[in-house]
Amino acid sequence: MRRLHIPDSEVELTAIRAQGPGGQNVNKVSSAIQLRFDVRASSLPEDIKTRWLQAPGNQLTADGVLILKAQRYRTQEANRQDAWARLYQLLARYEWAPKVRKATRPTKASVQRRLQGKARQSLLKASRRQREM
Repeated sequence: MRRLHIPDSEVELTAIRAQGPGGQNVNKVSSAIQLRFDVRASSLPEDIKTRWLQAPGNQLTADGVLILKAQRYRTQEANRQDAWARLYQLLARYEWAPKVRKATRPTKASVQRRLQGKARQSLLKASRRQREM
């Protein structure tokens, strides 16, 4: 298993004010962390960049920049660690190429069973129709 590392210089961390309840303290303290990571300009291997940029629902801006907002915890340091953990979690999603599905054909026996089941159901429904008349 390859372990990828993202250098600190490629990630921009900014302390911002957290949203939500918290009383007067929430208006004074910047405990939330906004993480910005430019996937296109990063030192990640090209195959990972390509998978990440082309993935549907990849949370990237049109420029290929990931913006994460970590505000789960009350302290700035805990939110910083949470942001890094979430970044590596996303990276792990695109680290390996998905397995290519090999097309297979159903066995002759399974096709026969399916057709027999359909015929049985058809007979059952036909018998109900005749009774109703």
